[in-house]
Amino acid sequence: MNRRTRTPGNALIRLRTRLTALAATAAVLALGALCAPPAAAAPPSDAPRAELRGLIENVTQANARRYRTTDSAGRTMDAAKVVQDSSGGYLAVYHTLLGDGRFHAALATSSDLMNWTFGRDFGAGTSQPTIAQVSNGGYVMAWEQDPSNHIAVRYYPDRSHLLNGSATRAFDAPRTLSACAEGTPNIYSVQLGPDIDHSTIDIGAHYFSNCVVDRQMRATLSNFSSWSASAQPNFDNALLYWGVGGNIGDRDAITFRGYPLGVIEGQYTKNDFGSWRAFVYDYSTGNADTTAIHTDGGSTAFANPSITALKAPDGKNAVLVSLFLPSEGAAAGEAGQLIYYREY
Repeated sequence: MNRRTRTPGNALIRLRTRLTALAATAAVLALGALCAPPAAAAPPSDAPRAELRGLIENVTQANARRYRTTDSAGRTMDAAKVVQDSSGGYLAVYHTLLGDGRFHAALATSSDLMNWTFGRDFGAGTSQPTIAQVSNGGYVMAWEQDPSNHIAVRYYPDRSHLLNGSATRAFDAPRTLSACAEGTPNIYSVQLGPDIDHSTIDIGAHYFSNCVVDRQMRATLSNFSSWSASAQPNFDNALLYWGVGGNIGDRDAITFRGYPLGVIEGQYTKNDFGSWRAFVYDYSTGNADTTAIHTDGGSTAFANPSITALKAPDGKNAVLVSLFLPSEGAAAGEAGQLIYYREY
């Protein structure tokens, strides 16, 4: 049998060949890495949005919480919106279904965010109220007014006028996107230039699209006399992406860690109150996140979300969340209005 002679010289040649091939391969890989496009960076609002979602989800870890919230008059504080008052304490606006069979919006005051003193009824047919304090110390309120469900906006120049229910400016918006209903307003901003008669009020709301389902709209009230509104299909799409098949309704917004973020309700199945859920919305990216909200009893349905960045009673930064828990998805003792806050 013939065998090739293996000499040290042949081994060295083979080793050099292999090393040369490996070096060439490494060079190609390095060149590819240099030429490849950089990996897309996560949007800078992703981390704050995740942090906010965590604050909202963990009700059981809240600094304070109250289920089935009522005011000192025994009224349920449904769909409550809470703000900090520059003159001290906190204000809440909300609605209650009273014995006349109609909703009544009301105002209450508090020093601790959990106990509320009734202050003012704004009349029959008022619901889903919201409030914002203006830079001049006045207040703008908006609510859904019936009959002919539409958005009503009122201006109160100071706390005394607000508590007395004495508006000095009033505007009832025409319905422009739906022949049936427009409502559940929130106030994004109020800009004075320099006064309320020369102002721009940015309002979010829903419209009853084709008189079938609620969808998102955004409107501008200029100089307390001129109204313009437009549909917000991209806002809707953020929830439709998650399979929401019913109404897309109430929403609210804050600036958190320097980014515009908010909450919005979506109903997975029309007419099923147990399918209401709250989503966290990112106004920078147009993305929405689902939430897994943990209450003490394990409630599963959450509607009419509102959110406020404020100073807690102890002076620390906090996020206050307000949610209505429909009886169809509420644990024992939790149905009704839930108000809680978490410091951060």
